[in-house]
Amino acid sequence: MMDLQFLANLSEVVGSVVVVISLIYLAVQVRQNTQAQRMENYSRGLDRLAAMQSMLSQDSDISLLLSRGAVDSSKLTPQERVRFTWALYEAFGAFEFMFQASKANAIPEEVWTRWSAGVAYWLSFPGVQTWWQARPLPFTVSFTVFVDSLLKDNPADAEQMRRYREFLAREKPEL
Repeated sequence: MMDLQFLANLSEVVGSVVVVISLIYLAVQVRQNTQAQRMENYSRGLDRLAAMQSMLSQDSDISLLLSRGAVDSSKLTPQERVRFTWALYEAFGAFEFMFQASKANAIPEEVWTRWSAGVAYWLSFPGVQTWWQARPLPFTVSFTVFVDSLLKDNPADAEQMRRYREFLAREKPEL
């Protein structure tokens, strides 16, 4: 026959096991939610960048404007400089989103490494550097410090950029 003390001890053990199982379940749920949130943030950042890239690939006027402005923004008309500014705000706004997501560990480090190289690439152009110094609206302080450090250290891969510029300069092959 079971006495009250045995039943109390048994219920305490069962209660402890249930609490442990609940905590394990909660930990698994939190981890899955965190992973889902990371993917959602990554997806949102990619959506913004994809929209910008799509616009550049489909709108030859804005693509040409951005290309000309990146090389030498002083050759743009005032109206073109406004369009150039907003195109760069969209690109750098997406970069800033990825930067902040990276700081919050909401995207994989490897992904941010890729996009930080993209920021460095854009900053290698004199017209983009001029725009960054003259931009009328601020970005977050931490992103601004990051971009300013890229400008100072110039981490763009010079050989890769040379190959790309060579690719752009190639004559159209005759068919």
